[in-house]
Amino acid sequence: QLQASGGGLVQAGGSLRLSCVVSGLTFSRYTIAWFRQAPGKERALVAAIRWNGIPIYCPDSVKGRFTISRDNAKSTVYLQMNSLKPGDTAVYYCAAGNVILSASSDPQAYIYWGQGTQVTVSS
Repeated sequence: QLQASGGGLVQAGGSLRLSCVVSGLTFSRYTIAWFRQAPGKERALVAAIRWNGIPIYCPDSVKGRFTISRDNAKSTVYLQMNSLKPGDTAVYYCAAGNVILSASSDPQAYIYWGQGTQVTVSS
C-alpha cells in the first residue's frame, strides 16, 4: 500500500512537502514516482526516484523548484515543493513499480498507487 499525505492550500510562492509511505513492498527495490492530475488533464509525471536514488524530474517547469528524495529506512518518499505556482494545482499521486528508465513517465508502468492528495496554489 501507498499512503500519500501533505497536500493542502498554499499561496503562490509557498512550499509544501508531500510524503508517500510504502508498506507491504520491498521498498528499496522499487522506483517511486509522483504524478499529478489537474481537472481535465491527463495524469503526468512530476518526479520519480529510482531504486538506486537517482532522481528524474518532468516537466522542466518543476526543475529547481521540486526535490524528490527517499528514506529507505522509513520506506518513505518525499516531494519537497518550493516556489509553488497556481499551475501546480492538482491531485498528486504516488506510485511504485519496477520501472525501466525509459518508461519512468508512463503511468501504466507503475503497479501500485496511493490515494492522492490535493495541492491547491492560490494566486
